[in-house]
Amino acid sequence: MTLLPAMSAKSLERATSTSIAPETQEILCQKMFRRMIAVERKRTERSKEPFLLLLLEAGHHQQLEMKAGVLDNVASSLGSSIRETDVIGWYSDQATVGVLYTGLQMQDKNLIVSIILNRVSATLRNKMLSDQFSSLTISFYFFPDDWDRYDSGRPTSSALYPDLLCPEEGKESVVLMKRAMDVVGSALLLILCSPLFVIIAFAVKCSSKGPVLFRQRRVGQFGERFTFLKFRSMLSDNDHSAHKEYVTKFIADEVEHQPVNANGDCIYKLTRDKRVTRVGKFLRRTSLDELPQLLNVLKGDMSLVGPRPPIPYEMAVYQAWHRRRVLKVKPGITGLWQVTGRSRVKFDEMVRLDLRYATSWTPWLDLKIILRTPLAVIRGAGAV
Repeated sequence: MTLLPAMSAKSLERATSTSIAPETQEILCQKMFRRMIAVERKRTERSKEPFLLLLLEAGHHQQLEMKAGVLDNVASSLGSSIRETDVIGWYSDQATVGVLYTGLQMQDKNLIVSIILNRVSATLRNKMLSDQFSSLTISFYFFPDDWDRYDSGRPTSSALYPDLLCPEEGKESVVLMKRAMDVVGSALLLILCSPLFVIIAFAVKCSSKGPVLFRQRRVGQFGERFTFLKFRSMLSDNDHSAHKEYVTKFIADEVEHQPVNANGDCIYKLTRDKRVTRVGKFLRRTSLDELPQLLNVLKGDMSLVGPRPPIPYEMAVYQAWHRRRVLKVKPGITGLWQVTGRSRVKFDEMVRLDLRYATSWTPWLDLKIILRTPLAVIRGAGAV
């Protein structure tokens, strides 16, 4: 295990201002410890104070009984040296020990890691044999993690979301049921809509130069990037800076609403966009430009129903709690937001609708949203 340079006593005092517990902390079971990670994520979203997850594993070459004994020693040793505000437990039963360091005040992550690593190392060296100590693997994970640093791949660390990546007992069937509905539904719709694909492709190709399909990198569940498909509704090689500036203001609730009728109904969407072609305006108004996303659903990047997948530069300005909309469920073609508010609601309200869907999902809710989608399209609820 590689150690970072030791920090000064003053730095150590600043980083761990809460006193160390006078007695050994209770070591939580796997279920309780993982639940505490979820609780701390929500607490951080409110308080803006980051937390650090430390994971310790014994060498893979060791026998299971020996590994469990080493980790038992690790857990009991660390339990007597952490603060009252910190939490220790089994991240994976008899395989990985975890510690949650909460209420961190410093912004320098490297400094925090150095301080905690030195404290943990000093404690374990005094309580363990040298060969046991050298067999340990230690890793650190901050929440919130820096999603905006990544251009491809999965930016989130699965270690921070064990409750979402590993569904509780009994919920696996729900995930499989939703996936089965997506595969069957998208396959049937692709067959039924195949004549429309041909007609729209011809219209797009004849209306302006460029490809028939618009491809864009979007953010899927757990921050996974994927290629998002639509029928092209804009001129090729256009500048996205206007949209980027707009969505940044929209997410920060700094955009002016735009009345669209005499009743004072408003939309929160970039309108009168000169980049949109004449055919594109029709496709957008009828949502026919969304049809190629059935291929995304069949592939598994998206679901028929779920939150809309954001563009990476949108994610870069998300608050921590906004990210939950792309953590709890896969992004979808349609969703609760589209059939209730669409572009007539503010961003925070849209996120709350997405979260409400994620926490109350049933097959019947998906069916209800799918059946309501055509009516929402016909009414043009915010599709400008």
